[in-house]
Amino acid sequence: MSTEQQPTPARSFGGVADAYDRGRPTYPREAAVWLTSDRPVTVLELGAGTGKLTEQLVALGHDVHATEPDPQMLAILEKKLPEVRLSQAPAEEIPAGDASYDVVVSAQAFHWFDYDRALPEIARVLKPRGRLSLVWNQRDERIPWVKRLGRLIGTQEHLAEPRELLERSKLFDAVEHESFRFWQVVDRGSIQDLVRSRSNVAVLSPAEQEAKMAEVLAFYDEYGRGMDGMQLPYAASCYRAEVLDRVLSPVTEKAEQTGQAGQAEPGDNAVSDGSSTDMLLIDFR
Repeated sequence: MSTEQQPTPARSFGGVADAYDRGRPTYPREAAVWLTSDRPVTVLELGAGTGKLTEQLVALGHDVHATEPDPQMLAILEKKLPEVRLSQAPAEEIPAGDASYDVVVSAQAFHWFDYDRALPEIARVLKPRGRLSLVWNQRDERIPWVKRLGRLIGTQEHLAEPRELLERSKLFDAVEHESFRFWQVVDRGSIQDLVRSRSNVAVLSPAEQEAKMAEVLAFYDEYGRGMDGMQLPYAASCYRAEVLDRVLSPVTEKAEQTGQAGQAEPGDNAVSDGSSTDMLLIDFR
């Protein structure tokens, strides 16, 4: 009997990175603008995955630093956007100095974070009046056949809205919310990729996955539109909140008090060349 352990949902995406990139929907341009800005700003993306949102951020002209803890997901992102600064790092250990970014954004990933560690880190790296922006693509399950698909492939991967969590942290101001509707065209192949990329499916055994694919194909054959494919309705559910008081690391606070802000000191957490012993950091730039 094999003793190999199945991956946990949070760590399951590397094994399905290609399917994730092929099958997951992108994000509407107008949602990317609302999350960031219609003018170029500095953006840190956490949990960037294979770059579904990153592509939109780059197209808007933003200066983007994308981070992702999974090396297989990050490798796909690096191939797609070789000009973007990339780091292999989790949201709980951000490889950046204090007050470095106008916006910190996360797409379809915030629910995996350790909030007690990640939220202070996010607040630390935001510039004064900078903001945290979050987005989840959610299928519109008010439509009966979409609801049936949801029952077939499992619950959607998102938290209940993060408003209370962010405001309770006392690190962020009032949370704004907006939603942007769009459609994803899927065919007989991409709907399988969409389902394979889901964490609750990725952790199944190979036999269980194949049984699930058979169910999905039967569903598609009933509701699909042949060569024209199927249009899945989504809403990009977006949240943003401005950081409250600036959160400084001890090193930066000391530097500001002595008038040496901006000068690196030993142990300064602004180091981003991979020399830190506290985190795994790979810069693909």
